[in-house]
Amino acid sequence: MLPPSAGVVIVGGGAIGTSIAFHLGEAGVPDVVLLERDRLGAGSTCRAAGGVRAQFSDEINIRLGARSLAAFARFGHRPGQEIDLHRVGYLFLLSTAEDVESFERDVRLQNELGVTSRMIDVAEAKRLSPLIATDGLLAAAFSPDDGHCTPESVVLGYATAARRYGAQLHTEVTVTGIDVIAGEARVVHTDRGAINAGTVICAAGAWSQPLGEMVGTALPVTPVRRQIIFTEPMPDLAPVVPFTIDFATSYYFHREGLGLLMGMSDPDQAPGYHLQYSDAWLPRLGNAVATRTPSLLGIGLGNGWAGLYEVTPDHNALIGRSAQTPNFLYATGFSGHGFLQAPAVGEVIRDLYFGREPFVDVGPLGADRFAGAAVRPESHIV
Repeated sequence: MLPPSAGVVIVGGGAIGTSIAFHLGEAGVPDVVLLERDRLGAGSTCRAAGGVRAQFSDEINIRLGARSLAAFARFGHRPGQEIDLHRVGYLFLLSTAEDVESFERDVRLQNELGVTSRMIDVAEAKRLSPLIATDGLLAAAFSPDDGHCTPESVVLGYATAARRYGAQLHTEVTVTGIDVIAGEARVVHTDRGAINAGTVICAAGAWSQPLGEMVGTALPVTPVRRQIIFTEPMPDLAPVVPFTIDFATSYYFHREGLGLLMGMSDPDQAPGYHLQYSDAWLPRLGNAVATRTPSLLGIGLGNGWAGLYEVTPDHNALIGRSAQTPNFLYATGFSGHGFLQAPAVGEVIRDLYFGREPFVDVGPLGADRFAGAAVRPESHIV
């Protein structure tokens, strides 16, 4: 049964929402209630590839990624959960002069901010990721501290710890409306009753835009399907396989169990809540595999799945406090980077809730930036 009131109502139970619940609970915030329309992590989080990195082109994303990497590294102690973290590195393969120039500039910025990324030549890229064919490659960018972990375990760790601090996490609850009273979001209506709220926080991912509309706040988030597939077991697969990305095509792979996880974007994918897996993307993936990892063409494929990216016009997140309803906070629109930035974002929303300056200025990520203000597009999109 839902409580009649809560100091904070968080909408969304993925990595972002559960991280926020944990950080608020740890900070002593009472009466935190999280509402999830399905089961915890059932949205984008548990359909993610699990990559964690700090290799970005925007300073805010670099700081969020690096802060989160540090949190993932000590996740077993705080909040206390094994997440199967493999710091095998991220390897971006570059095949145009423009991309090489862009990554050289971005690596310099990353290094200034403490990230141990570096530009490498094609021969070293081949040594790091022997499955690749190097035809057409000009250079690569590599960061050894990046890697991948298990999204479901991250959600479990945050959720368990949040409950330990007194937060209530309710699943299979759909928010149907929010009453704005005297300029603030005060009553959250659901299909299981209403909750009077002191603060409302949107962490609803691909479902955020209609939630923002309930309180008069534009959250320009578009759902777009992305798909992943697994190979059959590969007995001769190296124990360490970096998260390898052919940047020109967005084709990527990393080791998952005894085989590989593979994915890529599909520019022909229409926006919308397309949650069913489809084989229609496989010919495009096959062409990328044939070009960049031809030795994998003879490997059998196993199961695949579909998930949703929550995309904004500039591929940067929406993080901040509503200018229309100041007790409405939001952390959404991560455009594929939500899972990997979740630990740091939980910290940021906690500090915004308390009216404190967070460790990084997220002002440029406010949702009102698209109303004529200059945007800061993120170019390291996968």
